[in-house]
Amino acid sequence: MSAINLSNALLQRMDAYWRAANYLSVGQIFLYDNPLLQRPLALADVKPMLLGHWGTTPGQNFIYVHLNRLIKQYDLDMIYVAGPGHGGPAVVANTYLEGSYSEIYPDISQDLDGLKKLFRQFSFPGGIPSHASPECPGSIHEGGELGYSLSHAFGAVFDNPDLIVACVVGDGEAETGPLATAWHSNKFLDPASDGAVLPILHLNGYKIANPSVLARISHEELEQLLRGYGWTPYFVAGHEPALMHAAMAAALDQALAQIQQIQRAAREQGDRARPRWPMIVLESPKGWTGPRIVDGQQIEGSFRAHQVPLHPRLHPAHLGLLENWLKSYHPERLFDAAGRLLPELAALAPLGDRRMGANPHANGGVLLRDLHLPDFRDYAVEVSAPGELGIGDTRVLGPFLRDVIRQNESERNFRVFGPDETLSNGLAAMFEASPRQWDATTLPGDEFLAPSGRVLDSMLSEHQCEGWLEGYLLTGRHGLFNCYEAFIHIIDSMFNQHAKWLKVSAGLPWRPPLASLNYLLTSHVWRQDHNGFTHQDPGFIDHVVNKKAEVVRVYFPPDGNCLLSVMDHCLRSRHYVNVVVAGKHPAPQWLTMAAAVQHCTAGIGIWRWASNDQDQAPDLVMACCGDVPTLETLAAVSILREQLPELKIRVVNVVDLMRLQPSSEHPHGLSDQDFDALFTTDKPVIFAFHAYPWLIHRLTYRRSNHPNFHVRGYKEEGTVTTPFDMTVLNDMDRFHLVMDSIDRLPQTGTRGSTLRKHMQYKIFEHRQYIVQHGEDMPEIRLWRWGAGAALPKH
Repeated sequence: MSAINLSNALLQRMDAYWRAANYLSVGQIFLYDNPLLQRPLALADVKPMLLGHWGTTPGQNFIYVHLNRLIKQYDLDMIYVAGPGHGGPAVVANTYLEGSYSEIYPDISQDLDGLKKLFRQFSFPGGIPSHASPECPGSIHEGGELGYSLSHAFGAVFDNPDLIVACVVGDGEAETGPLATAWHSNKFLDPASDGAVLPILHLNGYKIANPSVLARISHEELEQLLRGYGWTPYFVAGHEPALMHAAMAAALDQALAQIQQIQRAAREQGDRARPRWPMIVLESPKGWTGPRIVDGQQIEGSFRAHQVPLHPRLHPAHLGLLENWLKSYHPERLFDAAGRLLPELAALAPLGDRRMGANPHANGGVLLRDLHLPDFRDYAVEVSAPGELGIGDTRVLGPFLRDVIRQNESERNFRVFGPDETLSNGLAAMFEASPRQWDATTLPGDEFLAPSGRVLDSMLSEHQCEGWLEGYLLTGRHGLFNCYEAFIHIIDSMFNQHAKWLKVSAGLPWRPPLASLNYLLTSHVWRQDHNGFTHQDPGFIDHVVNKKAEVVRVYFPPDGNCLLSVMDHCLRSRHYVNVVVAGKHPAPQWLTMAAAVQHCTAGIGIWRWASNDQDQAPDLVMACCGDVPTLETLAAVSILREQLPELKIRVVNVVDLMRLQPSSEHPHGLSDQDFDALFTTDKPVIFAFHAYPWLIHRLTYRRSNHPNFHVRGYKEEGTVTTPFDMTVLNDMDRFHLVMDSIDRLPQTGTRGSTLRKHMQYKIFEHRQYIVQHGEDMPEIRLWRWGAGAALPKH
């Protein structure tokens, strides 16, 4: 790139600002005391334990100072995403220099004492992490786990037409699957109504101990790759600071001019052609400006610069190297004797909310506004008697979500994300309110595609859907991710990181709560009989409940009315991860809307219309959690009540899974007294559960009646088969549940034994029937509550 017309004086001040950021970064990694080297550096001035990452940091400091110039010169609304988030020293240093850090943390003041505290707290017990963590102003992306920066950046600019996200992509991160796919996000960005993402691919050549792939291919190949993704790359390469400053300034000005031209063409001229957005490739040495040679080995420009290049406590000669390194930045020319950045350098930073550390988009709870929600009761399924066949629970939910979209269209703060499964998951009604957002080519016969829309489901990548939604939520909006249950596992680790962010940020009073991350998991394990074993896995919730109780919520609405009530609650909630598991196929509807609201509010309860213990001590508790387990439990109860009418049976249905935990373990947990009132202290409990059975044991192991819990659920048995056979293969069908009950009720005697044999025969008859006819027996397909168990004759 050729240099733009910036004065030498300005470039020199920018270089000094960069040196100040580098000095603060090195100080954070190494110094315990003596922050401005006002006396010779001693070993006591060095932290006893050195943690942090130097390699990426000087490059990020270089980028940050140039973005500051761009923001200030053009009055831009911009935030910064640090893909190599372990460059935490850079974002902390720069937010400190611009003043936003000290405004949030007044004890980290802009003076000598504040510098000392700033340095000491970094990667230190009682201090701050080494990444771009929630504690850091301006961060929406910690970057501790690599791969998601670009997805978060795009999520942040959806419906933020004036926002630019400068997203630094590390060359190591660029090798991850999610990041490699995220380059395609430019096919989903509407230049008329969305903001812009400016990716800055930082090629410093190395990862932890290996070269990076993109740094070891030819310039031609790299440029072809990026252009093939649909980007216009501008290259800035070198190591001489003066030349690099001029080249970077020129590249940024050219990229900004292109962004603004693209947006003007779309917004003023109606140009709907998909643009080739600009990006920058910055090639600079790893560990730039750091020690070049240590103990005879190259550091700057090699993988050895990745973390901490010097260890004075282990190698005394390193102390002098560290002192020389720090002095090479000439801190006496950057800070006054009181430890304050010189005024002519401080003047380079933007002011107020234009500072990237103070931009409200990077603290989304500040901008969050409630959704306008229709009354979910208006979408109720009429239930004249329990067990009436419905159209499918998610198909009941679809019109409600359609109207959520409509009622928030003007605010443009709600989107639904999914990996090409929205129609399959029974949510077609949403397309009555909005098309899919898609900026690539369209052809005759395509459905619901448009340059702008509330639904983003045209990319078959769970990683991108999750990353886009997280970026959208982190910048103060609302959303929902709908997905096949088995394949939500693909984003297990992304969920981990977001849950950790929520946990930490909940303890920061300056970060208001965000809208909850809402998952709707459907096409679930018990109704993937047509796709087979690969599509049958309910284990995501086992993963979810590992996270902090203050963060996670898991719901299993048994029918459409309960799903409406649960989803309304989730969309109103703040700072949680809500997992809702529901079916899409026609299924019985059990509760009226009034009863559903009462049941979902309680989260767990006795279904008295299905029970016959009449407030007496039951002989047996039949518990269920999930739509199919509820169906099979009630079918088993109907058999038991018809054949063994003297049994006192209590039916307990669980909507809110966390109600099973003790109240000391989860805010939704039941007290021991309330739990025992439902499940008794000594009666057998046959529990049919949607997912892996051991999760129920894990949640209830402290309960007094836990030894009497017998749980049936998915146990990794599956194939292409019939819906009912899926339950039979996993011993969760009505016949097995009846046998499990009899095995724990010796008082049933001979009649119980006879019934048990009938159940065994029914399982045999079922298997013979499906192999011959390819569908479930009529008495299974047509069974309805209250119509009798229709027990077959042996």
